[in-house]
Amino acid sequence: MANAAKFWNKMARKYSRDAIKDMASYEYTLERTRSYLNATDRVLELGAGTSSTALLLAGEVASYTATDISSEMVAIGREKLAETPVSGLEIKVGDLKTFADKTGGFDVVMGLNLFHLVENPTSAFSQIHGMLAQDGLFISKTACLADEPKFLKRMMFRVMVAVVGTLRLVPRPIHCFRVRELEAMIENAGFEIIESGNHPVSPPSRYVVARKD
Repeated sequence: MANAAKFWNKMARKYSRDAIKDMASYEYTLERTRSYLNATDRVLELGAGTSSTALLLAGEVASYTATDISSEMVAIGREKLAETPVSGLEIKVGDLKTFADKTGGFDVVMGLNLFHLVENPTSAFSQIHGMLAQDGLFISKTACLADEPKFLKRMMFRVMVAVVGTLRLVPRPIHCFRVRELEAMIENAGFEIIESGNHPVSPPSRYVVARKD
């Protein structure tokens, strides 16, 4: 975690200035996510970055905890929260290990643009299952680069992932998922998928809403 946190601390300010590449896809999945939230929900967002999404959704629920391993990302999120206060939103440094004792402690757990960067996604999905209350929701959006529909772009992604891993340009491996592989891991962790789709289609980012069985 330390190496990853150090990497994202360096990237944080630039990351916060970068525009969302596909605003239409972002807004669509934001509204789909909002449709699943209830006023009584306890929500945890993992890998929240600078908490931009948290600031837009936290007002819909009872409590919203936005976490990131990067203290600099968290600092930027807190700056935003100070400028635009949202009741019930807490922004803090943390990851799955931080909430290991929160069995059944959340109604919704979210991870957006995160799990292709997690060292062990299978373990992460199982831990999230345990953190959710019965019938709780796991909402995620994950790059599935192996299913890029354009051949040349797909090959480019494979080369990029290999080079990044070989040169250790990022602290953890980038997973080159297929959609069916990703969804199988989520289902095998004990979830029922109730909505899914690629938003955007290229490169494919799989939006999945799954209910704890």
